[in-house]
Amino acid sequence: MNPQPYLKFQSSRRKFLKSSAIATAPFILPSHIWAAKTKPNDKLVMGFIGMGKQNGGLLRNFMGQGIQAIAVCDVDSNRRKNAQDIVNNHNKNSDCRAVIDFREITEDKGIDAVCIATPDHWHSVITISAINNKKDVYCEKPLTHNIHESIEVIKAVKRNDRVLQTGSMQRSSSEFRIACELVRNGIIGKINNVDISVGDPGRPCDLKEEKMEPGLDWDLWCGPGPLRGYSSVLSPRGIHNHFPAWRNYMEYGGGMITDWGAHHIDIAQWGLGTDASGPIEARPPQEWKKSRSTRGAQLLYSNGSTVTHKNGFGVHFYGANGEVKVNRGRFAFTYKGKEISKFEKRGDGSLGSALQKAEKDFLTDSKIKLYKSNHHIRDFLSCVESREKPITNEIVGARSAICCHLMNQAYYNGEVIKWNPEHNTFADKSGNPKWLTRDYRGQWKV
Repeated sequence: MNPQPYLKFQSSRRKFLKSSAIATAPFILPSHIWAAKTKPNDKLVMGFIGMGKQNGGLLRNFMGQGIQAIAVCDVDSNRRKNAQDIVNNHNKNSDCRAVIDFREITEDKGIDAVCIATPDHWHSVITISAINNKKDVYCEKPLTHNIHESIEVIKAVKRNDRVLQTGSMQRSSSEFRIACELVRNGIIGKINNVDISVGDPGRPCDLKEEKMEPGLDWDLWCGPGPLRGYSSVLSPRGIHNHFPAWRNYMEYGGGMITDWGAHHIDIAQWGLGTDASGPIEARPPQEWKKSRSTRGAQLLYSNGSTVTHKNGFGVHFYGANGEVKVNRGRFAFTYKGKEISKFEKRGDGSLGSALQKAEKDFLTDSKIKLYKSNHHIRDFLSCVESREKPITNEIVGARSAICCHLMNQAYYNGEVIKWNPEHNTFADKSGNPKWLTRDYRGQWKV
């Protein structure tokens, strides 16, 4: 894949954002963009799919930005009704549709964009359906369940000329952007290694079957994944205020490697400047055959840098001249053995002052200025208007997901995997084609 089309948009996007009122006025589309669908100055019309805890927050956030929500979808009747009530209460009417089949949203010509927050095994099926029906898409991370799906989502976005944002929202936080600017501008020298702390890889689902109360379409919840007995661990009934553990199981997610990895490995990709490419090798832990260790897998890049899965700070860049550590609300920068700025806990001052010092002393005249987004959802909506690529577009989201999937496959199979990031294929006769995809059930194919 040629990285130039992706790289060209960054400068123009910065200019656009500087001239935009990022977080004040309601989001109104100019009539020339959606003339075929809406009257001049109509709000962006959206549908929301998968109404658990994550989309509860996204729904409120999107509506707070001024979009018009008209439909919600969930396979659980309680969650479906709850989301419908939230929209109707916000709109002060009773017009919101509540549906069980996502296609009633993705194929609705009156809907301009969709927000997807289902379990991972549904992401690409619904995303591609929406894109093929000319919808713009905000899809939670990880963008895909496997490597094959990453490739197909990129193709679908390009073929249909759509805007897609992945929910890897750390790129819209200043501590991650400044950390990556320090790295990208060579302040700490050549990067030898990046430690990422994200939790365990996926594992086979071995949950006991439970009796299920009425109101859940369990066959549809399983969808393209294997049909197994119901478990409340996978899909708690009713309105729950936690993130269900389906993400731990390889049939429906990819463990924390894809869950938190879609955040922290994504930041490693940003810092290494490999958004348009990726690693050339995935390695299992050295002692994998003896211990089946769940730490120690590595990604190797063409310049010799590595990304290593460990327990640690979050994202930790080790350079020849210093170190940069970053996590949510935490930051530390060391240059040539001297601590420059730090905010890791109370007593370290403030995060803002730590970031300002790093910027002032080392980035004032820097050549590389990364895409600056102050609000992840607003960035998506601004790009729907401008038709430019958002900060975690399909290339970013799909390639970061590929990194996660490669690391998981190293854990699953205990083999060194050679990878060609230009063509997104195995290299040097390594790997197994089955590792790129999964067995799709019934009508649900990618």
